[in-house]
Amino acid sequence: MKKKNSKNTKGKIVSAAWQLFYQQGYNDTTIDEIVELSGTSRGSFYHYFDGKDALLSSLSYLFDEKYEELMETMDESLSPIDKLVFLNQELFLMIENTVSVDLLCQLFATQLITTGERHLMDTNRTYYKLLRKITIEGYNQGLFKDELSINDITKAYAMFERGLMYDWCICNGNYSLCQYSATMMPLFLKSFCKNF
Repeated sequence: MKKKNSKNTKGKIVSAAWQLFYQQGYNDTTIDEIVELSGTSRGSFYHYFDGKDALLSSLSYLFDEKYEELMETMDESLSPIDKLVFLNQELFLMIENTVSVDLLCQLFATQLITTGERHLMDTNRTYYKLLRKITIEGYNQGLFKDELSINDITKAYAMFERGLMYDWCICNGNYSLCQYSATMMPLFLKSFCKNF
């Protein structure tokens, strides 16, 4: 039970931080404001994070919470391709509505220059576990080309998704990430299929 409480505490801090970052900007958000909105303490904050900069990489934690929520609501009768498109659309809708372009740029920048853990690349994340599960389902249904491994498809999907986010960032968010991906992601995924 203690693990669940610690996850909830960390989750409250992360959620509060990203809400404030979105509303008032990263630079104008203080640790005290994050602690107050999250209903936690400074001690709890520093238990999980070295400082405000450490929160930038926590966006992957917020994404994984979204994936856990989606796993419970996703229609199991969807094809593996449709499941992957659904997950992508829901994530990008969340990004467009709750994460500013500047913050996403800062996240990518920290992942590029960090000498520590690259949270976006952590294969133990819910994100990668879910992608693998759906890819295995596609293989079991005979959907994917035999010459591509489960790891090939999982890695390519994650790379393409990051590429879409990166392009959106360098274009300063001047188009709908969600709408663009709704066209491009299905085309990309179909290239893995045997009948393509």
